[in-house]
Amino acid sequence: MSGALKAAWALTAFVVLAGAVGWIVTGRAVFVVFLLLGLFTAVGAWLTGRAENRSDTRADTRADTTAAPKDTAP
Repeated sequence: MSGALKAAWALTAFVVLAGAVGWIVTGRAVFVVFLLLGLFTAVGAWLTGRAENRSDTRADTRADTTAAPKDTAP
């Protein structure tokens, strides 16, 4: 997991926690926006993490890499 992905998850936790605390303390529903932004950030972090893992495990099958034929001559 890269540093940027860790930061995205930390931001997600902070925004969701701030929204929940703000909503509970003030009772104003405007803090639902924080919860939604945290949810969107979480989805983005999850998708980024999936793409990062996919590129690490399947780098040899990507279409943008050139595959050199194996030399079978004796």
